[in-house]
Amino acid sequence: MATRTEEVYDELRRQLLDLNGDLEPGQRLKLLDLAQRFDASLSVIREALTRLAGQGLLVATPQRGFSVRELSVADLADLTRTRVQVESLALRQALRNGDVAWEAAVVAAHHTLERTPVADATGHFNEDWSAAHSVFHQTLLAGCASPRLQGIVTSLRDSAELYRRWYWALTDDHARDIAGEHRQLRDSAVARNAEPAVAVLTEHIERAPRELIAYAQQHSLDAAPSPTALPPAHRAGSSPRGGASGRTRGL
Repeated sequence: MATRTEEVYDELRRQLLDLNGDLEPGQRLKLLDLAQRFDASLSVIREALTRLAGQGLLVATPQRGFSVRELSVADLADLTRTRVQVESLALRQALRNGDVAWEAAVVAAHHTLERTPVADATGHFNEDWSAAHSVFHQTLLAGCASPRLQGIVTSLRDSAELYRRWYWALTDDHARDIAGEHRQLRDSAVARNAEPAVAVLTEHIERAPRELIAYAQQHSLDAAPSPTALPPAHRAGSSPRGGASGRTRGL
């Protein structure tokens, strides 16, 4: 049975990832208001908010409390560079250390992902696909046989989740074949082809941030200097934040 902290955490996380919801980027969250709203103690609220801040969905500031994360080009570029470095290391180790059971798990996780609809019956983003997507990437790197490395990878991927949602809502990357990228990752992993696998993974990680950074700079959503570690974007869309729909692309 879920604890009260887990219930509050789950609901707040759902609201933070709902780009059409009531929580706006930069909005300060007041502990007393949340405690009354959820009929929970301040310690429960603080624990849930701390966990969300650890996942990059909130920003914790000394003496000011918690606020909803805003789109930051500098943070996204730094996060992306770090993810490429860490996940590439984990993938190389997985290809070197993974056994037949790991190969089977990768194939099975990919099968589930490929058979899970990206949109639900109403045409909105399917959270079951998001869960299957996470499982596939976790399974792909699990062969590295390093719990600490896997923990770092998971933490960084969690920190990228809100940026992923902004990418889906704001950019117009219709040319992307996300399913094809996942098939390439599966095939190169099972074949133990390290260099092609790392190349596919790198582009898989970098594409969404590249598009989102281009959108942010085109629409003056961030005043940070242009990052130098990410290749130029193909294009940037013009959909407003308020027009977020269930468009379904991932990284």
